[in-house]
Amino acid sequence: MGVGPAIEYVKIPPLSFRLPTADEVNADVALLDRVIARDPNALGELYDKHSRLLFGLILRILRNRDESEEVLQEVFVQTWTRASTYNSALGSPAGWLVRIARNRAIDRLRANTARFRTSEALSAPAKTPGPQASLGEQRLDIQRALDALPPEQRDLIEHAYFLGFSHSELADRFSLPLGTVKTRIRTGLRAVRVHLEGRMSVQ
Repeated sequence: MGVGPAIEYVKIPPLSFRLPTADEVNADVALLDRVIARDPNALGELYDKHSRLLFGLILRILRNRDESEEVLQEVFVQTWTRASTYNSALGSPAGWLVRIARNRAIDRLRANTARFRTSEALSAPAKTPGPQASLGEQRLDIQRALDALPPEQRDLIEHAYFLGFSHSELADRFSLPLGTVKTRIRTGLRAVRVHLEGRMSVQ
C-alpha cells in the first residue's frame, strides 16, 4: 500500500493575524496601485510586510517547507499580474493576499494528491487501497466539508482556525453578537465532524 506523497513535518507556531488599522490598509492599497503601475519595489514591500503570515498559512495546509516556498512565490507572481482585480469592498489587501495563498495551497494539495493516485495506480494496479486515507486525502476531506458549509459558518471557522481570530475579534469583525459567532462555529464544526465520520464509515 502506498504511503502518500512525501511530507516534511515541521513544528508550526500558532498563526496570528490581527486586524489591520485603517492606515495600514491605505498603505497596502497604495502599494497595490504601484504594483498595477509596474513598480517592482512595491511588490517587494508587500512581500516584506506579508510573506511571513502567508508562508505560515501555506505551510499549515501543505506541511512541506519546499513546496510552501514555491507556492508563496506563486502568490506574489499572481499579485504582480492580477493586482488590478483587488476589490476594496471585499476586504483589506492583507485579506485578499490570504485568500490567494489559501487557494493556491489547496490547489497544490489537490494536484499532489491526484499525482500520487495516478502514480500508485500505474505502479501497482492490482493493489487495493488500505483502510486509511493518506494525510493529503484527509486534509482534502476536511476542505470539502468546509466548502459544503453555508458561507456564514465557513468564514467564521476559517478565520478562527486558519487565521487565529478569537471569538470576540470575529464578533467585532463580522458585526455579530458573540453568542451568534459561537453558535455558528459550533454548528459548522458539528457538520464537518458528521461529514468526516460518514467518509470514514464507507472506507
